[in-house]
Amino acid sequence: MNRNALTLTSLAMASALVLSACGDDGATNSDDEEELDPAAQTEDTDGGDGDGDSGEEERIEPSDRETHEAGGPTTRVAVTYDGGVAVLDGATLEVLGEFDVEGFTRVNPAGDGRHFFLTEGESFRLIDGGSWGSPHGDHDHYHTTDPLLTDITVDGPEPGHVVSHDGIGTLFFDGNGEIHSYDLSTLDAETEIDAEVSETDDAHHGVAVVNADGSRFETLADRSGARFLDADGEEVASSEDCPEVHGEAALPDHSLAVGCEDGVLLFDGEEFTKLETGEEFSRIGNLFPHDESPVLLGDYLLDEDRDEPMTSVALVNSETEEIVLADIESPYNFRSLARGPEGEALVMAEDGQLHVIDEETGEHIDQLQVMDEWTEPEEWQQPRPAIRVVDDIAYITEPDAQTIHMVDLTELEIINEAEFDFTPNEIAAVDGRPVEGVSDDFEGDDDEDDHGDHDHDDDDDHDHGDDDHDHDDDDDHDHDHADDEDDEDDN
Repeated sequence: MNRNALTLTSLAMASALVLSACGDDGATNSDDEEELDPAAQTEDTDGGDGDGDSGEEERIEPSDRETHEAGGPTTRVAVTYDGGVAVLDGATLEVLGEFDVEGFTRVNPAGDGRHFFLTEGESFRLIDGGSWGSPHGDHDHYHTTDPLLTDITVDGPEPGHVVSHDGIGTLFFDGNGEIHSYDLSTLDAETEIDAEVSETDDAHHGVAVVNADGSRFETLADRSGARFLDADGEEVASSEDCPEVHGEAALPDHSLAVGCEDGVLLFDGEEFTKLETGEEFSRIGNLFPHDESPVLLGDYLLDEDRDEPMTSVALVNSETEEIVLADIESPYNFRSLARGPEGEALVMAEDGQLHVIDEETGEHIDQLQVMDEWTEPEEWQQPRPAIRVVDDIAYITEPDAQTIHMVDLTELEIINEAEFDFTPNEIAAVDGRPVEGVSDDFEGDDDEDDHGDHDHDDDDDHDHGDDDHDHDDDDDHDHDHADDEDDEDDN
């Protein structure tokens, strides 16, 4: 149930979207109609009623769903919980679709602005978020339909990172080192994914980025660094100067970065550069970029045994090649980090505050009390507060209260929150906008922020595992099947 109504600020934002939308042929719904339609259809189209009866219901065919024209881009938020995954409306936080799943799951944006990948068992499973944009001359048309957990999967042992770059999606399997890449524009709820398969030298907890020309960036099997191969699979450049490599991110100039246990490794398309922290052990396992900033936000672990929590973050400037540290004065973990609309660093710490930090100086700009104090659970799979940002809205989970908060980052205030009958764990969001390199005739429009052509998994939390895939608890969970976190949760 929603506990607070949307503020006037949010309603004004919604109205602006309608005013900026292209007129159709009289079929465009008003804002109120758009809010009501998806929810009204949830009973018949969510694939399950949340009570374990989904197997008794007739499965909804993707093509049977009704499509609605929207006044602007519509955010959809996917949330995992014990026994299921839900897709929410990004403005109202209403549950639009709720689906039963088994076992521990993770969720990441697929990279096309519409779909998610659910990491489920030994596969990546496609979720249609039900919100997308279609380029139309000098502007875009926007549409919505009911969310759907599809039967489309990419199968393999120990599915790990999800990355998108240059219009290409890449899935990495830790269990065999396979890299599955595909054209993001072909993702569809009714079509099997036609992926190109390549592989690293050996299985490991790693990541790969495939480009449109077939060249690729991949981590080394011993996790000592990374290399770049051309379209023929020939090695062009390599570096072994990044022990325990993890946490891939892309910068606005299309250079790539990965975290190391003693700094960050950059690749500019031709050569590698190592940025050192100056500490013998100072693991940067997850990196968070911003579309218009040369600075990466990274977590910063100083205790190799992981007995002491992280309390500082790293601000990695790829232009000056400097690493600035910012003290949060409160513990945080791998799901705590995000970037604000102006590139500011955001940290949802255990003191219950959202800390806002200047990306260049590391100085504290502001903070907002979002929830009560909390303590990170011992196992990385257990729910803990997580944050995801779309434009100037932050979505923050509070598992202890079974609540999700929406924070307006411009005014730094909570503008909406909803309480659920499940405990939210992982969270991901898609904005429903066309993406460069994915949508035909992409030109962008005034509604769209510079989306860029790279989406990592959030790369945020996901360290799924260390090389031997042992499920240690790694604070940064790097979803590391062991000890890395992903780094974005990344994935």
